[in-house]
Amino acid sequence: MIRSQMIHARIQPALKREAEKVFRVLGLTTSDVINALYAQVRLRKGIPFSLDIPNSKTQKAIQEARKNKGVTFKTVEEFDRRYNI
Repeated sequence: MIRSQMIHARIQPALKREAEKVFRVLGLTTSDVINALYAQVRLRKGIPFSLDIPNSKTQKAIQEARKNKGVTFKTVEEFDRRYNI
């Protein structure tokens, strides 16, 4: 009986390095994370997180935050008012 199988994937080197730093902090290996992802896909019968493209207002907020011009909000309602959602 096969106990494990190999997965071969290409990934950007910087993305791999940065993600693996996070895994180490969490005490996980890349294999642990892949196994957890596959288990969640099986459980949920789909990708276990959103793959939506942010709307224009959310994109604007993301751009502001990346330029260190982001605004903090105490509630979701404050955010909605700021961006007229």
